[in-house]
Amino acid sequence: MAHLQRHGLKLLRRNFRCRQGEIDAVMSDGAVLVFVEVRFRRNDRYGAGFETVTRIKQRRIITAARAYLARHRAGNATCRFDVVSVTKRNCAPEFMWVRNAFDQVG
Repeated sequence: MAHLQRHGLKLLRRNFRCRQGEIDAVMSDGAVLVFVEVRFRRNDRYGAGFETVTRIKQRRIITAARAYLARHRAGNATCRFDVVSVTKRNCAPEFMWVRNAFDQVG
């Protein structure tokens, strides 16, 4: 999350869990509420982490985000769904941040 914070996002909640699913991080980007999915890969042999966020996973994240919004009475908030891929390269992490990776249609 520090990578996103260095780019101006503010961490609101880590590992939000509910019966409907889990969200790795809830952050704010100005007035926009950002739901972040983080994917870690040891290498990119089988593709980047963001490529593993399937339609099914997107629906789970969206459903969990709706639960978060209801719980925090933020139903009218502008939202965005981002995916962060972290790949280990030469002992150092490499980040790929996909803003607005998918929408609520899922």
